[in-house]
Amino acid sequence: MQCAVRSGFERARLTAVAINLAGWLGCCCPRPLDPASPLLVRLASWTLSRLSLRPPSSSPPSSPRPASSSPPSPPSLTRPATAPGPGDGKTDKRGRCCCGSEVQFHLTLISSTRTRLRASFWKVLVSTEASSSRSPRPPMPSFAFPSRPTHRATSSGSSSPSPFMKPKLLPLDPGSAVLEKQYLQSRSSSVLLLPIPFTNRAIPIPVPRALAGRLDSPIHLSTAGGGRARRGERGFKQRLRTVLIMAVAAVLATFVLLGFVKGFARRRHIEVHLPFQDPNTNILTQKEIRKMWEWEIEAGHYPSYRKVPDSVHLLPNIPNNGLPPIDSLSPIVRSRLSSNQVSNSPYPTNASAYPVLHNGPERAYFHVDVSPEHDVGALDRSGSVRYPPRPVPGSAIDMDVVMEHCDFSTGQYVRDCLEVLRTGAGLDAGNRVRRGSTESWKHLYTLPSATARSLESDLEKGVTIEPCDPDHPRLFHMFWAGPFTDKPYLALLSFLYTQNLYLHHAPGVPPPSNVCRPQFWVWINPGPAASIPNPSAVRDMYDSLAANPWSSPFLHERFADVIKFRMWNTTEQLDGVPELADHWRDHELFNSGGVKYGSPKGAKAKKEEEEAKRKEEEEAAAAAAAALSEEQAEDGGEDGAAAEKPSPTGKHDAEGDPLFNRVGSTSESGYDRLTVVLSDMARFLLCHRFGGTYLDADTLLLRDWEELWGWKGAFAYRWSRLEKYNTAVLRMHKKSALGSFLFRTALNNGLDFHPMTVSRYTKDANAEGLLLRLPDALFDPAWLNTEYYQRDRPPFPYFKEFKDLFQTPKSEAASPLAVGVEGFFKGAFSYHFHNYWWLPFDPYRNFPDLGPRFAAGERLARDALRAGDVNAKPANPGPKAPQTGADADDLARAFAAGEGVEEEEKADAEERDLSWATVLKRTFEAYVRGERPNMYGEFIEWGS
Repeated sequence: MQCAVRSGFERARLTAVAINLAGWLGCCCPRPLDPASPLLVRLASWTLSRLSLRPPSSSPPSSPRPASSSPPSPPSLTRPATAPGPGDGKTDKRGRCCCGSEVQFHLTLISSTRTRLRASFWKVLVSTEASSSRSPRPPMPSFAFPSRPTHRATSSGSSSPSPFMKPKLLPLDPGSAVLEKQYLQSRSSSVLLLPIPFTNRAIPIPVPRALAGRLDSPIHLSTAGGGRARRGERGFKQRLRTVLIMAVAAVLATFVLLGFVKGFARRRHIEVHLPFQDPNTNILTQKEIRKMWEWEIEAGHYPSYRKVPDSVHLLPNIPNNGLPPIDSLSPIVRSRLSSNQVSNSPYPTNASAYPVLHNGPERAYFHVDVSPEHDVGALDRSGSVRYPPRPVPGSAIDMDVVMEHCDFSTGQYVRDCLEVLRTGAGLDAGNRVRRGSTESWKHLYTLPSATARSLESDLEKGVTIEPCDPDHPRLFHMFWAGPFTDKPYLALLSFLYTQNLYLHHAPGVPPPSNVCRPQFWVWINPGPAASIPNPSAVRDMYDSLAANPWSSPFLHERFADVIKFRMWNTTEQLDGVPELADHWRDHELFNSGGVKYGSPKGAKAKKEEEEAKRKEEEEAAAAAAAALSEEQAEDGGEDGAAAEKPSPTGKHDAEGDPLFNRVGSTSESGYDRLTVVLSDMARFLLCHRFGGTYLDADTLLLRDWEELWGWKGAFAYRWSRLEKYNTAVLRMHKKSALGSFLFRTALNNGLDFHPMTVSRYTKDANAEGLLLRLPDALFDPAWLNTEYYQRDRPPFPYFKEFKDLFQTPKSEAASPLAVGVEGFFKGAFSYHFHNYWWLPFDPYRNFPDLGPRFAAGERLARDALRAGDVNAKPANPGPKAPQTGADADDLARAFAAGEGVEEEEKADAEERDLSWATVLKRTFEAYVRGERPNMYGEFIEWGS
C-alpha cells in the first residue's frame, strides 16, 4: 500500500516538473515553440501515460510492449487557433518572451492535469489493496528528464511514498489509518546495509533519513542498459557519502566523550591517560601538591593575587607574608579584582578564589620622576638630566601589573610593554614625552622597611648592617664549557655596565647598608660534557683563565668581589641534591626532550676498577684543592675536588664519536649538543643548591635588576607564542619545595630538563603558578618578531632574525651609532641572542680592547691574529673573522706597525656601518677603559 501511495506522489511530482519544463520550452524562450511540436507532444504524452491507471493486464508485468506500440496521445493538446493575446510578442521584466496564447494553453493543461491527479490518488489507494501484480508501465522517453529518485517497486505494482511529501497531503479515508501510521514510521529512519568483507552477508544499521541519502531510492526507471549502471554508480556515491558523514560524527562524538571523561576525572581527582596525548608526568599525590603550594605561599614565594588552581584545594586562612591588603595594590590590579573580568591570560587575577590571609606589608607604588627639580638622575655639565637614576634600594616590581601590560595571551604588544617598563623606572631620562594619566602603569613599589636614604648619609653614620638576605641571595649563574670566548666576555661586561656593583666608589669603601651588591658566578667545565675527571683540573682552570685574553681581565682584583669563577663537577653537583644523590647513577645523564644520547651512566654502571680509580682521583683532587690559597679555597669550596677535564688520551666512553669530544660550538654544523643538554640540568641544580638566577651565556644584561631581586617569586619566561617555558633566564629559591618537586619528577622521567619537558612537569602537577611564566618582552624582546608575530608594531630595534644583531641589515645599520646602547630595547631587563656562538661581536676588532690595564691579554690576542693562528683565537669564526691565508695576511699588515695602533686607528680600515653587536661591545669596553660612564652616569674608580 505504501508503494502505491509513493507512486502517486511520484507521479504528481513528475507531472509538475514536466508541466513547468513544458511551459518554459513553450513560452519563455527566445523563440517560442509551437505547442504542437513533436517535443512538447512527446513530453505531454509521456506525462499523461504515467498518470493513466489501466486495469491489470492478463499479460505478465515483465513482458515488454510491442515495438510498434506508441505512447497514448494526450487529449486536447492542440492549441486553439486564436488571436494573439495581450502578451504576445512581449517580454517580461527579465527579458524573457511571454505569449498570451501559450500561457492560456499551459494553464488549461495544468488545470486538467490536477483534476486527473486527484482522482488517480483515490483509485490507487482502493485498487492496490486487491491487486497483487504490477501493471505494465510505458517506457520513459529517451531524453534525460530531471527527477528526484524516490521510487521503489513492489510486487503489487505500487510504489512507496516520497519522504519529502508532507503527511497532511495524504488522501486519508476511514480505512487508511494503518497506511498513514506505517508511512509516518518509515520517514523517521532507514536501514543501511554494510557488507561484511569476504562474505555474502551484510549488517543492517538503522540510519536517520537525514543521513541515509535516500539509500533505498533508485535514480531513474529506464529499460536501457546504462540506467542500471547509473543507478549503481549513484547509489555507491550516496553510500560513500553516508559512511563519511557517519565517520566524522563518530570522531566528533569520540572527542566529546574524551573531554567529558577528562573533566569527570579532573573533578574526581582520578588519573586518566587519554590517547593522542603525552603521558602524565606527575608523581605527586593530591595531598603532596597541596602541601607544596602551602609551603611556597607561607615562605612568601607567591606575592600575587593570581588565581590558584581549583584542583589544588588549598586549606583556608593560609598566611602569605608576600601579599599585601587589596587596598594597597596597584590601581589596575584592584580594578581587575573588583570587576572579576574574564581574561585569556593563563594567570588570571581572582581575589575570591584565593583563600589566604594577607599578612604582607602595605605597598607604596611610584613612578621615578626624572627631573632636575627632584634631584633624581645624573646631570651633565649643563645641568640637564642625561642619565637615568639607579632603582630605589629595596624596591620591587609587581608582576601582576606586568602581566596586565605585557602578556602575549591577552594581545599585548612588546612595544607597549617596553614603554611601560622604561616609564616606571625613569629610563627615558630627559626625553620623556607627555602622556595622559599613567596611574595604571605603576608597577614598582617599596615597602615600609625599604628606605631611600642617600649613600653619603649611610657612609657618615658607618652603618654595617648586612643588607643581603641569605635566603634570597643575589647571584647570577652562568655555565660555560671549553675555552673562554667573546660570548661570556660580553655577558660579564654587560654585568659590569648595568648592575649596582658600587664600582664608582674607591676600592675598600663598603657599600651603604641598603645596597646589596650582586655577584656573578661563572661555572667552568673546561672539557667536553662527557669527559673524565682530572685531579688537577681546578689549578688548570685558573691557569687557563689567566692565559686567555677574553677571561683574564675579570681576574683583576677590582672585580674579585663581584665576579667569581668556579669549577663545575657533575658528580659533586648531583650528589648535593638529596632527591638525586642515591638514584642519578642509574640513569643516562644526557636526556633532552626524550632524546637520549649515549653518555656514560655513572659509577654503578662501570666496572669495579673504574670505580676504584675514580675514588683515587677524587682524593688526589681534594688534596690539590686544599693546597690552593685561602681565598680560592673559600670561593671554591663548593666546587668540589674532582672536576671534569678531558683525559690526556682523549678517550671517552664513546670513543671516536665527535659528539662526546666536541667542546664549544664552532659553527652551525659543529654544535656542541651535549654541553647544551648538560646546561639544561645545571641551571636547576645551581638555583636549587645556591639560589639566585641562571643566565644563558648568550644573554646580555640591559638594566639594573634591583626590582627583580625585590620580587620574591620564582620565574622563567615564555617560549615566544607558545605557553611553554624558556629557561634561558631562570629564578628559583634555594632548597625550595618547587625545586624538590622538579627533581623528583625529572628523576622519574629520565633526568630530562628540557624546557618543554619542564613545562609538562608543572602543568601536570598544577604548579605553573609557582614558576611564573613571564612575558618574553622582559628578557627576549625580539623573539616574537623573528617568528612573524607583531611585525605590524615591532619594538626597536626591529630584528627579523636573531643574526641581525651581528649582521645588521644595511637599511637599519644607521641606528646603532645614532641611538647607541641606550636605545637598544630600552625597558627590557636582558636580551637573548639565541646561540650564534660562531659569529663574532666585532669582526674588525675581534680581541678585548680594555686599555693599558689589560694590555698583556690584548697583546696576546693581537699576536694571535697577526700570526693567523686559528687555534689560538676563540672558536667563533664568523663570515668576516680572520682566517688563515690571504685574510690573515691582510690583518697582519693592518697591525704591522709596532703595536698596530697606527694602522688600526684608521676608520677606512673597517666598514662605515657598524652592527648592533659591534656597538654594544665597544660601548662596554669604553666604560672599562674609563672613556665614558655606564648607563647610570657612573665611572669606575680604580684607586691607586
